[in-house]
Amino acid sequence: MVYIPLADKLRPKNFREFVGQEHLIGKDGILNKLIDQDVIPSMIFWGPPGSGKTTLAYLISQKTKAHFISMSAVTAKLEDIRKIVVEAKEIAKLYNQQTILFMDEIHRFNKAQQDAFLPHVETGTIVLIGATTENPSFEVIGPLLSRTRVLVLDRLNDHHLKLIAKRALKYVGKNITKDALKFLIEAANGDSRILLNTIEIASQININKEMDLPQIEKAFQKKHLLYDAAGDEHYNTISAFIKSMRASQVDSALYYLARMVAAGEDPIFIARRMVVFASEDVASPTALVVANAVFQACEVIGYPECQENLAAGVVYLSQAKKDRSAYDAYMSALADVKQYGNLPIPLKVRNAPTKLMRDLEYGKNYDMYSEESFLPEKLKNKKYYTKK
Repeated sequence: MVYIPLADKLRPKNFREFVGQEHLIGKDGILNKLIDQDVIPSMIFWGPPGSGKTTLAYLISQKTKAHFISMSAVTAKLEDIRKIVVEAKEIAKLYNQQTILFMDEIHRFNKAQQDAFLPHVETGTIVLIGATTENPSFEVIGPLLSRTRVLVLDRLNDHHLKLIAKRALKYVGKNITKDALKFLIEAANGDSRILLNTIEIASQININKEMDLPQIEKAFQKKHLLYDAAGDEHYNTISAFIKSMRASQVDSALYYLARMVAAGEDPIFIARRMVVFASEDVASPTALVVANAVFQACEVIGYPECQENLAAGVVYLSQAKKDRSAYDAYMSALADVKQYGNLPIPLKVRNAPTKLMRDLEYGKNYDMYSEESFLPEKLKNKKYYTKK
């Protein structure tokens, strides 16, 4: 007997059964309007795992009676795309039917592979629906982005997950205790697939009618942390971490630190960003000493103990008085360098190691106590740094 996962068995057959993404498929949702107008453009679905990207693409094909092909960029090759294009042309010719190609994890395709879609999307030979958990701005080539419409899917909330859980429990013929359901929804972290897989496993290992917390915990094993060291969530988390310290929000900074540590982020990466932060954002030079000490501790000690060093450093940097005067002043000076290039340096502050240079008045009238600007003539009245 062929095994079919519960998530596939319960996949919605129509938009009425679909849970979540009301901004796309609700009464005034953009997808509803496009389908009503019978105009389906190539699209990129960008959203977290388990938010319904694959299901939405399938429902669109069903609603429009299009020929639907689903593939994953993890296993697909250029030759597969060429075969699909040939097939799409034949289907259009014989049956006057549009072909929708759903490409899951499209961000895993390299530039050459993504380029292969361009002429066929341009001519309408295929309607491409790509799905990605990563920011398309960085992971999808510009020419393909310009030919597609990016639709953002939201993370499923607790209400959505409760509805899906209720449907799944009815299907497997089980009840669930309140504390077990609460844990299940929190642990699923917005991912309907994780929720359904856990219910399926729990129903298989539980002979009783009702599933309790220990059984759900056993089925779940471990909470899944959405954190790709090279992906969008990685940058979102470190951004939230830095901004929390900058705002002196100790609790927020410690929370985001804990998320990174729990997900296995390199402690050296975290400590390096703290060293940069200590110079950019903190008024006291002692902050750089503290941050460097944390960095060295992470190098020498490593996990798990160095998480304590990181936490101590985060608390200090978060509570320290903030001052970006030096950083802002330097960036202003750098902007002038980029704009004006190598402006002539005043003679009096030039190096004069030879007689010829001294004859040319290099270094002449230099006075370390002078209040006259040593900046190039064009910038002599410029003020970069203002002490706060």
